[in-house]
Amino acid sequence: MTPQQYVQQKAVASGSSFYYAFLFLPAPRRAAITAFYAFCREVDDVVDEVSDPGVARTKLAWWQAEVAKAYGGQPSHPVMQALMPHTAEYGIEQRHLQAVIDGCQMDLEQTRYLDFAGLTRYCHLVAGIVGEVTARIFGQTDERTTQYAHTLGLAFQLTNIIRDVGEDAMMGRIYLPVNELQQFDVKAHEILKRTYSDRFTALMRFQAERAHRLYDEALALLPDADRRAQKPGLMMASIYRTLLREIERDNFQVLHQRIRLTPLRKFWLAWKVQALGRM
Repeated sequence: MTPQQYVQQKAVASGSSFYYAFLFLPAPRRAAITAFYAFCREVDDVVDEVSDPGVARTKLAWWQAEVAKAYGGQPSHPVMQALMPHTAEYGIEQRHLQAVIDGCQMDLEQTRYLDFAGLTRYCHLVAGIVGEVTARIFGQTDERTTQYAHTLGLAFQLTNIIRDVGEDAMMGRIYLPVNELQQFDVKAHEILKRTYSDRFTALMRFQAERAHRLYDEALALLPDADRRAQKPGLMMASIYRTLLREIERDNFQVLHQRIRLTPLRKFWLAWKVQALGRM
């Protein structure tokens, strides 16, 4: 299997909404984004799939060293072999990849966040930086697009947090800020035991409203000069925001299940943005 085949397989197997936006890119940009996405999946899987924190830390340290070696001209992992030919053209810097790894390391060190400011710092590493890199690959020409990408990445990550409350709790993680749990009188043990209540629904509605504000803010930040190039990001926004609305319609029943959109619906939402320019 070639490095290119490896990253393609990784992207397809993930079933992620991101994959549907990649389909409409020209081949060189699609190759770059697929390799970068595969890198993000590799390091994220270390945290999600390795049960021993010590082993997970060792694996992340290996990835830190691998990134340094790759930028020194000696990539050994197929993901880095697939990614490195694109780094110069699309401005993918070593600091970007190291930041993504740093975000995954935070998952090993921290399972609660006291407030939204603390959660935002985590989201910056695991989502904002990813948004910044993808905007460059998509064809960013205006420096203001970076702020749009960071804001949209935060909206995506908050949508993920809302969707995955139950799954994350099973791994001992609660990303909902502690002071907001207290504000709505929701106890951590209720989430860990998958106990629904009107208080929990109100807390989740509060989270969803914030995510919607960030989607609106991100779209307002996107400069007209880059609107066409950033269509793949707008496709992802359409898919993620539709998912958020589905969760709202299901009254935030996220503790015992993971609410999803079908692959066909994701493709339709992506195509609608590509062909009609509508979200």
